[in-house]
Amino acid sequence: MNKFVEVLPDLTALVERSRQIVVEKLREAIAKRGMATIALAGGSTPKPLYEKLSGESLPWDKVHIFWGDERYVPPDHPDSNQRMARLAWLDQVAIPSRNLHPMPTDDADPAIAAQKHAAELQEFFHTQSGEFPSLDMILLGIGDDAHTASLFPHTEALQVCDRLVTVGNKDGQPRITFTIPLINQARTVLFMVAGANKQAALAQIFAPVADGNTYPARFIRPQGELWWLLDQPAGENLTET
Repeated sequence: MNKFVEVLPDLTALVERSRQIVVEKLREAIAKRGMATIALAGGSTPKPLYEKLSGESLPWDKVHIFWGDERYVPPDHPDSNQRMARLAWLDQVAIPSRNLHPMPTDDADPAIAAQKHAAELQEFFHTQSGEFPSLDMILLGIGDDAHTASLFPHTEALQVCDRLVTVGNKDGQPRITFTIPLINQARTVLFMVAGANKQAALAQIFAPVADGNTYPARFIRPQGELWWLLDQPAGENLTET
């Protein structure tokens, strides 16, 4: 794993640096493999990144969009990660609908929806059962409890090592999420972290020793590159680089 940590002056600089890396990695993947795969994060921090990406002149027909996690709500719900990304970015560019691979949230049982999405991933990446495909890029954030995607502290999802997708749990509300092994198979994982309220979580994530079950983002150690991009309020007290 190649790890990079950058503390940017403010949110604007964080978003711009993220844009540079995302565009570089997408172009690199297209040049090498003829297409690029990226999984998106929800939350407020990546939204301005998506708005910037809507102005890029990339070969969108060669870019495939996934989501690292999704709240278990309809796709037109205000809390939907898919909806946010569509409004900020995907509806603004000429990307074919077949290139969008949202997590299904229409089944009565979220576990069935997770299985369906895992099957879609297997079919798309031509992997066998038990194999984990490599996405070119996965975007992530953290909460002030150090969760990432929908991998929350001391939840069952943290122990799932034999599946691509599982059910996360946030205060009794189900979500669909990539599993830790799937995230760690990525060629590039990029964390975008903003705000002083993330300092305590970051201190534990970067500590030499701490419990990953309590601070789940510690489990993210991709086989490729790991980027931590932090704004100054989030990263000013960070000791490890």
